[in-house]
Amino acid sequence: MSEPSTPGALRNPDLLGIYCNDHLAAATGGIELVSRMIGRHRGTNYEQPLEQLLDELRGERAGLRATMLALSLPVRQYKQVGSWVAEKLSRGKLNGRLVSRSPLSDLVEFEFIATAVLAKRAGFETLRALAEVDPRIDGELLHRLIGQADQQHAWLAEARREVATAVFGGTPEAAREAAET
Repeated sequence: MSEPSTPGALRNPDLLGIYCNDHLAAATGGIELVSRMIGRHRGTNYEQPLEQLLDELRGERAGLRATMLALSLPVRQYKQVGSWVAEKLSRGKLNGRLVSRSPLSDLVEFEFIATAVLAKRAGFETLRALAEVDPRIDGELLHRLIGQADQQHAWLAEARREVATAVFGGTPEAAREAAET
């Protein structure tokens, strides 16, 4: 594979294809997880923000697919299926209870999705930088998705603090203050 001579131009399209497919697979897993979380938090203060998050995740996945199409990067379906299966298998994790759901499960799910949002944001940043030199990429879309990820993470971090204190004690305010130092 030869590298283009233009500084900043798209290099390593095969690696970019792997990178984008990995992010697309992660988006599929995230959508599955948030769908499950909505069912768990139906009727709570978390239901509506999780519904909004799910809609946004679906839109982000579509945006990533559109970017891949614009760049002529193939979608690897086996990665999508693998991510879907992995999310289903993660439901069997040990959480201190054999048959019932543990309150720890809620905390782990909020922590996981909050961390995944940061990883997703990093992927959008990578593509946004490439949009500066490749007109096939919609830089404005990626700029909007980066801002959306920031808003998602802010809410998820706060929700995670609330869930953590509900499980273990303490106050969300003390956790928030610790996060701000």
